[in-house]
Amino acid sequence: MNAVAEGRTALRESKFGHLTVGTIMEMQVQSATKDTGAEQLASYMMDGFGSVPIVDDQNKLVGIVSEFDLLGALRKGKKLEEVMAGEILTANPISVTKDTDVMTLVDVLQNNHLIRVPVLDNKGSLIGIVARRDLLRGYLQASGS
Repeated sequence: MNAVAEGRTALRESKFGHLTVGTIMEMQVQSATKDTGAEQLASYMMDGFGSVPIVDDQNKLVGIVSEFDLLGALRKGKKLEEVMAGEILTANPISVTKDTDVMTLVDVLQNNHLIRVPVLDNKGSLIGIVARRDLLRGYLQASGS
């Protein structure tokens, strides 16, 4: 077994490795709809996370808008007050459930170069968001730091 595999095995067997997304996720997440203006999304991002999950009228995840998406619209010469979330969202974003183990979450974030992902229930409804910083906080709490 190589050093990376040994390290992953040790982490999986630690207190941290037994945590799930449900134990570290942020449940107070600001969401929006496809009809929400990009300027409003930017405002949400300044007050919280750097991305906003986009949901339908049943609270089902349909996409996500990130700071990257907003900057892309600006780069194209668009005014945020004239752009709607539905025009710039990333459809079918990567998501996890509250039962996803933290080591799987680490892989999802690292392999896809993501900062955060929405958390869905078993029916596809948005119930939270989880970020890299939540993983680090969970690690520190599990290790007693």
